[in-house]
Amino acid sequence: MSAPRILAVQHETDCPPALFGTWLEEAGCAVEVCRPYAGDELPDPTSYDAWVVLGGPMGANDDAEHAWLGPVKERVRDAVASGLPTLGICLGHQLIAVALGGTVARNPLGQQLGLLAVGWTDAAAADELLGPLATPRRGVQWNDDLVTALPDGAVLLAATERGEPQAVRFAPRVWGVQLHPEVDVEVLRPWAAHDLGSHEARGIDQPAVLREIDAARGELDEAWRPLAAGLARIAGSARSAG
Repeated sequence: MSAPRILAVQHETDCPPALFGTWLEEAGCAVEVCRPYAGDELPDPTSYDAWVVLGGPMGANDDAEHAWLGPVKERVRDAVASGLPTLGICLGHQLIAVALGGTVARNPLGQQLGLLAVGWTDAAAADELLGPLATPRRGVQWNDDLVTALPDGAVLLAATERGEPQAVRFAPRVWGVQLHPEVDVEVLRPWAAHDLGSHEARGIDQPAVLREIDAARGELDEAWRPLAAGLARIAGSARSAG
């Protein structure tokens, strides 16, 4: 049997699949990256076995400035209708929420930054994708916006102590995570450079944030590689069923 085919939609040069793409390939998947910001035509994800919608610096409602965001949302609705396994990461998670009738806005509590604990809900334990991960662990957060209202039928799987959604099951095989399982410090450096002025104004020690993330590399790999392996497994089962 051929390898499950995974589509990854990348929104900006500095936001690649990175570690997550590598982990999918290690799990036996063939990963194809679509870069619509660079002129790639957005394919029909239902011709793949699963797809991943990555993060980016734009907002989930910025369709007028980034012409491919609207079509991505249309593809999300197609994926829900067809049962295509789907994972959104950060912006991707937010795009899924908006596509299905939820809302996304600037986090009134401020930017989430650095290593934060994942607060699993009771519903997470039985989830097909995230259930095996629903034990104490940390993830990398680097976001200004968040999902402020879930669409109808969505199930909250993880939230911070302040109630900010971290992981959601939007449909039986459609998930979103606000955190960034895919990043290492090399991916984060241009993000840090972009935010340097605002972080300095707020007294944030960027080098310390990056050092903490780098020092936790082994912990983070162990924590989040299973997310890619789980998506690969689900994609493989969907391919077999098809």
